[in-house]
Amino acid sequence: MSDADLRIDPLTGANVFVTPWRQQRPNLPEGACPFCPGGLEAPGPYDVRHFQNRWPALPDGRHEVVLHSPDHDASFPDLGEDQAARVVELWSARTAALGSRDDVAYVFVFESRGRAVGATIDHPHSQILAFEAIPPIPEYELSGGKCDFCRDQDDDLLVARRSGWQAAVPWAPSWPYELLVSPLGHVADLPTAGPELRAGLGAMLVDALTRVERLLGPDAPYMLWIHQRPAGRGDWPAAHLHLHLAPALRARGMIRHLAAAEFGAGLFFDPVDPRQAAAQLRAPSA
Repeated sequence: MSDADLRIDPLTGANVFVTPWRQQRPNLPEGACPFCPGGLEAPGPYDVRHFQNRWPALPDGRHEVVLHSPDHDASFPDLGEDQAARVVELWSARTAALGSRDDVAYVFVFESRGRAVGATIDHPHSQILAFEAIPPIPEYELSGGKCDFCRDQDDDLLVARRSGWQAAVPWAPSWPYELLVSPLGHVADLPTAGPELRAGLGAMLVDALTRVERLLGPDAPYMLWIHQRPAGRGDWPAAHLHLHLAPALRARGMIRHLAAAEFGAGLFFDPVDPRQAAAQLRAPSA
């Protein structure tokens, strides 16, 4: 297995990794959970834990799994701020370790939560991919040469500010209740954020996902990913650490499906006005 398995679609320019060995990975396995204490991937007790993926999308130890809690049923809101901060600290430590490798150009942290978005194990976990080259979407975000997050923001799209972070609905969201979570000051990546700001991110994630669950229901499925400065500590003026949080629902109990127009034309159609989405997420609990 090597990154030679990366193919470029000659029609669209899309990047595709061909990974047939991943077809054999467990899908909602019956019996003991491999991520619970005493399971295959966590033979002893733990608080948070990381390990190499047994069915990696990238070779040479560049695909890792991060366990958020020994509690099989815990969501981010269930973790609480302190445990969420431990998860962020592990994301940061693994970003630094993987980013120090000569064969890594970009460290990508992500979570797919819920069966509706393809999670194959229910236990709370995220994953980390360490790419040899900067992936296309982060590369596009970085190409502008100036920071989009450091300009004036539309207050109608703001959902919450706390602990040095803010959560806001994007001006042009691809997902109806998408959120951008970003530090108020210009910070390039998780390792340079420092422990206090990283702890603030844990608190912000608990806050944001509590709002999502309040609006869209308990255990609402979502995707979460982090964009940050590429490895190597080069001069990237547009690199402002941020997280994309994309709930996969357009209303409580209603999946937001990507359909032929999105995939075939490369255009997104958002059925919820972004300002309305922000107002709904800002609303206090009943």
